[in-house]
Amino acid sequence: QVQLVESGGGLVQAGGSLRLSCAASGNIVIINPMGWYRQAPGKQRELVASVSSGGNTNYADSVKGRFTCSRDNAQNTVYLQMNSLKPEDTAVYYCYARSLNSDYRYMDYWGKGTLVTVSS
Repeated sequence: QVQLVESGGGLVQAGGSLRLSCAASGNIVIINPMGWYRQAPGKQRELVASVSSGGNTNYADSVKGRFTCSRDNAQNTVYLQMNSLKPEDTAVYYCYARSLNSDYRYMDYWGKGTLVTVSS
């Protein structure tokens, strides 16, 4: 079993910044990929950013140039630095990890989510 614990959400004014963190623990051999999804009220969950074990990143077009996703493989932690936040970034942000366990099976895990609210 793997647990994902997010932190860093909160209330911020438009144009401000927040840094989200997600720490994974448990039966982990390797996590690939690891990243962030978000779900705004009344909308479907969407990929925000992800990073592979090799450091390759993917970003939603809406956050390119504003958000940076990085990871610390040694600590199984992923970060999302969010700059120039906009009200439309308001959502619950979920950490995601695809983890290989000691049985050499990949399983998908989700954090409980952390709320980011951007006021105008």
